[in-house]
Amino acid sequence: MLLIFTHKVTNRLTYTAKQIFEKILGVEMGFTTKVEDFIKHNGPKMTYSKQPLQNEFFVRSNDLLFEQGINDLEIKVSDWDGIPCFFYSGEKSTIPYDIFSASFFLLSRYEEYLPHVKDSVGRFPVKESIAYQNNFLELPVVDLWAYKLLEALKERFPDLETKEKSYGFTSIINVTTSHAYAMRGISRTLGGFLLDLGNFRFRDVWERFSVLLRLKKDPYDNFFELVDIHKKFPIKTMFFFQFAKHSAHDKNVSTNNNKFRYLIKSVADYSIVSLSTSFVSTSDKNVLREEKKQLGNLINRPISYARLRYNKVNVPATYRNLVETEFTDDFSMGYTHEIGFRAGTCTPFYFYDINTEVRQPIKIHPFAMHDYALVKYKKKDEVFDKMDKVYRLVKQVRGDFVLVFSNELLGGKQHLDWMELYQSILKRYYV
Repeated sequence: MLLIFTHKVTNRLTYTAKQIFEKILGVEMGFTTKVEDFIKHNGPKMTYSKQPLQNEFFVRSNDLLFEQGINDLEIKVSDWDGIPCFFYSGEKSTIPYDIFSASFFLLSRYEEYLPHVKDSVGRFPVKESIAYQNNFLELPVVDLWAYKLLEALKERFPDLETKEKSYGFTSIINVTTSHAYAMRGISRTLGGFLLDLGNFRFRDVWERFSVLLRLKKDPYDNFFELVDIHKKFPIKTMFFFQFAKHSAHDKNVSTNNNKFRYLIKSVADYSIVSLSTSFVSTSDKNVLREEKKQLGNLINRPISYARLRYNKVNVPATYRNLVETEFTDDFSMGYTHEIGFRAGTCTPFYFYDINTEVRQPIKIHPFAMHDYALVKYKKKDEVFDKMDKVYRLVKQVRGDFVLVFSNELLGGKQHLDWMELYQSILKRYYV
């Protein structure tokens, strides 16, 4: 066991050290504040404090993990052997940066508690993030730092035991609009016709007619094609269905539509099905609880996983609501239109609530890419050039490569054949 001496054991320190050592590196660890226990320990050990005791493995601590609440922090990003890092720890420190404080800053989403102007749907904007501003959004820096720490520890303690985790791949299908034209009801169908005509979208008018007359399949209805694709690859796949009342931001098929209900039950026979929350339920616990209950009743299984509409995570309120409505896992931690790692990691982690200084019992599974981040690319090669770099890093640190696709984009009219691209992505990255 690795023993860590520190002057004070705090919730922040325990949370961060466990994530780095136990979850990422597979290293068993413990803390002590007693010098005599530290000296007596015969196994690997390190000091995390302001000063070393003697000549041991020493990481000079920033104040962040010993503070409470939110404070103004001066952050200067520098280079550590080609990897951006911050919270420089000085020359006495065995490694040059306090990666525990830096990791906590990213994992806790500290910067999202700081004053910022939200985007048009109320999200933390990617351009406000330290990762985007310093060009490391596409790097799982927390994991990369952890492995650099492990390298330094193994130089000092060659017998340090680690339990290696393995690379994982998850494909998520997000369903907030299950059908473009079918199952829409008379008033919404008529409204759609008039809107298309008024905007001279005659191709859409013809397509809507063709679907309604059953001359053609609804373009978004690709669920069983996706199920068949998933059968070819031994990967973890999940469908997140919106199951909510109609609103300005939530325009899926009515939850009372029997064909829609049958579709969800049928997909649940082949794959994990969980809840894509509505925009309204993001800020209303009662609506969230009702959506969860109704979907669970429909598929006769408890609903434990959530994905938030527009990936609208507002810390800490969003995760408190999910905890209170008994969700165990969230798959919304990422940016819709940018590839990369919102929390700086590709390893699942629990949410730390800075306002209460407590680790919340909800596991966050960060995603690396939402398909809407790829629409700017005109060629398949451009997509793979971009994604290959991210994949290699996730594979290197044995992380989880989580990708989010929507049935809408996969079935929409685009310059790329999205369904063919989707299959190529699965084939390329699942191992």
